[in-house]
Amino acid sequence: MSQRPLSPVKVEDGEHERVGSDDVKVKPNPIAIEEMGEIEDTAEINSSLFALSDSNNPFFIPNLTYTQSEESKVIRILDTRLFPWVLLTTFVLNMDRTNLSNAVSDNLPEDLGFTTDTVNLGTAIYSVLFSLACLSGAVVCKIVHPARWIPISMFCWGLVTMAHALIQNKGGFLTVRCMIAVTEGGVIPATLIYLGSFYRSTELATRLAWFWGVQTIASAVSGLLASGLLQLQGVSGLEGWKWLFLVDGIITVVVSVLTWFYLPRNAMLTKGGIRGLKPWFDARQVQIAVTRIVRDDPSKRLYEQRVHWADIKDAVTDLGLWGHLLITAVGLTPTSPLSVYLPSVIKTFDFSIFVANALTAPPYILQCCTTVLFIWHSDRVGERGFHGAFGATWQLVGWILLRCLPSDTSKGVRYFAALIVACWPYTHPLNIAWMSENTGSIGKRTLASGCVIFAANIYGVWGSQIYQAKDAPDYHTGNTINIVFAATAVCLWFVQKSYYKWKNAKNERISGRLSGVEQKREELSAEEKGNKSVLFRFTT
Repeated sequence: MSQRPLSPVKVEDGEHERVGSDDVKVKPNPIAIEEMGEIEDTAEINSSLFALSDSNNPFFIPNLTYTQSEESKVIRILDTRLFPWVLLTTFVLNMDRTNLSNAVSDNLPEDLGFTTDTVNLGTAIYSVLFSLACLSGAVVCKIVHPARWIPISMFCWGLVTMAHALIQNKGGFLTVRCMIAVTEGGVIPATLIYLGSFYRSTELATRLAWFWGVQTIASAVSGLLASGLLQLQGVSGLEGWKWLFLVDGIITVVVSVLTWFYLPRNAMLTKGGIRGLKPWFDARQVQIAVTRIVRDDPSKRLYEQRVHWADIKDAVTDLGLWGHLLITAVGLTPTSPLSVYLPSVIKTFDFSIFVANALTAPPYILQCCTTVLFIWHSDRVGERGFHGAFGATWQLVGWILLRCLPSDTSKGVRYFAALIVACWPYTHPLNIAWMSENTGSIGKRTLASGCVIFAANIYGVWGSQIYQAKDAPDYHTGNTINIVFAATAVCLWFVQKSYYKWKNAKNERISGRLSGVEQKREELSAEEKGNKSVLFRFTT
């Protein structure tokens, strides 16, 4: 494939038309030079305009024109050749993360000589180390590159997953849980960063819904797989749950090797490996793939730049980012006891161990459907806060139902209540997309990706303690705590939306008072300032 960019199309007044697109006028630099009254300002604007088309990214053409049909074809190629493999990697990840709950239902604690309190301790340790690995993984993947970091991480945690078959006691259990947390932790932020280099912000939320939706499908498949593998109890002298970890680990290692040879580094390098002998895109499609991403967010012009101290300071002082982290940590806390003990809870409804694991599949499949549909609708109408509050309210209602059912309720009704809470529209991908839209710069977004996955796992420290052995089997106290967390999450979604509306109103007032020259200078510095620019408009 030639790396010589196509000749730029002539444009007028700094406007670059994208024929047939939703956003007809695309303006990397929306300043008409003749409006400037001073020569030095004109020179400054000219310099900034053409600086965008620098030698670091020759496939970004500021004045490139293309039709909506051409762009749709590029997206279709990404959706059919890149995205399914990304979904495969997260499918494998969540199969490996879910298998502990299946193993616990197969008497793993009793076989190793401890109680569920040790399982809770292991979950808490896992949450801390996994969260720390998310922070470091987001930074490391910018050095190694996500297309390499993802398969490396997969290969490592695949080996550790198989190592579960060697566990003999409490010490071995805790050691292996520490190791798998460290190896799994960096892959999700790396994947978020990777997807952001191919998709625009308005396209990301729906794909993140599929990303986490497939994780719920993986949980369903894990339950079905466990219902079969656990019956290998005693074969070759191994417990059924050890067979479960062995098979999951082998699958992960195989997929990791294939992933190394499949994931492309970027849209320019799609030929070779097991991707095929021909590149996915021709020369013009590469330009479209790159240019549309930079037009969506000019900071992505140099997408592979590394994190700097200024980005860290910017992230730490961003109240909006802290709001998203709080929504994550609080809103997902009730999912910790549910994910670990769902098969065990269902087993208390007088189902057999094999049926209990199989019955975890329907809630996870339904959750995939509800999550994708409600986030698709959020993308369609361009609204985030109310949709997030709706998802959080669904979870709240489910926990109230599960808490209020008397102990003598039939197992069918109790299973239905568990199904309601387990199939709630998962708000985490919506929260991440909302955060990404409102973050501003690549370096800051890289840190934010690591931080939000940190928050999406650190809650396991306290969430793992909600269901206590003394509270079994109905977990009335634990479910009351879940209700409190879910209700708080509903409030936080409304607070976050109100904060962004207030910021937009404030920016409108300030930008409205700027003089013509001040307005143009602010436009020139908007990329550097990110969401701190008074011209930035937050998605609400």
